[in-house]
Amino acid sequence: MATTSKIQKGPSPVSSSCSETHVKFDVFLNFRGEDTRDNFTDHLYHSLVDNGIHTFKDAHKLDAGTDMKQNLLDAIRKSKMALVIFSKDYASSTWCLEELTEIFKCMKERGMKIWPIFYHVQPSDVRQQKGTFGEPFVKHSKNFKEKVDKWKFALKQVASLSGSHLKDG
Repeated sequence: MATTSKIQKGPSPVSSSCSETHVKFDVFLNFRGEDTRDNFTDHLYHSLVDNGIHTFKDAHKLDAGTDMKQNLLDAIRKSKMALVIFSKDYASSTWCLEELTEIFKCMKERGMKIWPIFYHVQPSDVRQQKGTFGEPFVKHSKNFKEKVDKWKFALKQVASLSGSHLKDG
């Protein structure tokens, strides 16, 4: 049964706008490549595409290049919805957190739909940033102090939405 969650206001996410863009993708997949790219996310992507759903999946490991970053942010802004796949090491990726912040911003600005998928992780650990969802923020706080509050807020809000919980086994 679906539940409704109230979205709180929080720190302002990434500065550029998602409200003026036209839709290019039905779905944007946000995931930690090392955790799920070659298994769950790949199967999900092919199932969506095989059913005629125009889906964006980052097909390559992310380089630090500005063009790649801008292309990914543009793909988020041009998507109707995002599937956010929370996996064990998701929070250790600053790029996953940057994408998540942009996805959350698009939800607030233009009503983008978000469906979180908890892939072998506990939803409460994601919401409360415990375990593998809390440990990376110690390091992030040292290197990305100005972004950590935005990342934590987006993580808590998106993890509070109705979604799917895929357990071990």
